[in-house]
Amino acid sequence: MKKILCIIIGFLFLSCEKELDFEYHSITPELVIEGILTEDGIKVSLTNTTPMNEPFSDMRLSDAKVVCEDMETGDIIYLYPDKENFYTNSFEGLIGHRYILKVEREDKIFESECEMRKAPEILDMEFQWIKMPYDHVAVLQISFKDFNTPEDFYWLKVYRNDEPYKWIISDDRSAVNGVINEVIMTSRKNLDEEDEKDILREGDIVKVAINTISREMYDYLIALENDSNGPSMFSGNYCLGYFMASGVSIDSIVFHPDDLPYFN
Repeated sequence: MKKILCIIIGFLFLSCEKELDFEYHSITPELVIEGILTEDGIKVSLTNTTPMNEPFSDMRLSDAKVVCEDMETGDIIYLYPDKENFYTNSFEGLIGHRYILKVEREDKIFESECEMRKAPEILDMEFQWIKMPYDHVAVLQISFKDFNTPEDFYWLKVYRNDEPYKWIISDDRSAVNGVINEVIMTSRKNLDEEDEKDILREGDIVKVAINTISREMYDYLIALENDSNGPSMFSGNYCLGYFMASGVSIDSIVFHPDDLPYFN
């Protein structure tokens, strides 16, 4: 399968860094459903996988019936394609409610259920230079509160000037006194030797969005990091993709390389 770039929280797209790059392995094209429900609304992308012998296409499909049901209230929320063919609705997801995303297309039905989770509080973000054998590298340090309940899982997405940059997943095994500290390697100091996809320049705005995710979503993202399609998250007919319901915490920082401290 060709690689499919998924933009998340602007959207849709352990702790090992990797671009938000979904690679789906299949012989024939399969439906890919990528849906996120937050406190600001719901957004769903429908695409097909691309066979290896065909040019990559990220064309979104707009010929489906897509609804989201609040299992606590019984409310049915209808989603319709916007100008970019994302299925959307601006209704606000409620923390603690369970939701079912239902997609009907070509006489096939796909369903996925998820509980809306509260996002953790971001406490601090800062950059500093660390010395590596090949160069100094700017490390982004992120601190956020853990919920102190069994098996808490988190998805940290980093944006560079509102474009997807990097992402990692985290869990509560690394929590100390109720706080989780994560670090993300970003740009080398010598930009002439850096890959364009990793470069940060003076004045770049770096935004971090953190979602609390289910164990199933955590396992799914681990599989993606290992270039696998991941476990099935939909019942009914076979498809790829995921549905996630979570609040999101967002913070940002401006990159000023000349002002960064050096870690000794």
